[in-house]
Amino acid sequence: VQLQASGGGWVQAGGSLRLSCVASGRTISSYTMGWFRQAPGKEREFVAAIFRRAGTPFLADSVKGRFTISKDNAKNAAYLQMNSLSPEDTAVYYCAADESIIMSSIRIPRHYDYWGQGTLVTVSS
Repeated sequence: VQLQASGGGWVQAGGSLRLSCVASGRTISSYTMGWFRQAPGKEREFVAAIFRRAGTPFLADSVKGRFTISKDNAKNAAYLQMNSLSPEDTAVYYCAADESIIMSSIRIPRHYDYWGQGTLVTVSS
């Protein structure tokens, strides 16, 4: 599976962005899709995931109520809608996919087999 993330950019605090992750090579209907982010000097951290067939969403506490993850199997894509952005959300955002990940591991980057190239989100105060 090849993943192409896009939609990052510069936005003022309080603004919104929608990230897209388009997959090719395989259909993602049976894949768990995740979003992670990495700020300068920090480790990659979990943001959101949508569990494979059941479509159950999971969100990091820091983004609950502001971010929404979705998946469109017909378009072979996953999305991260980000609202009420703050400077603390500034990071490179990565999408990831895995077909066999278990629910208890969805927050752990090393459990995902496939990664996109990252898209930079910059939020100014």
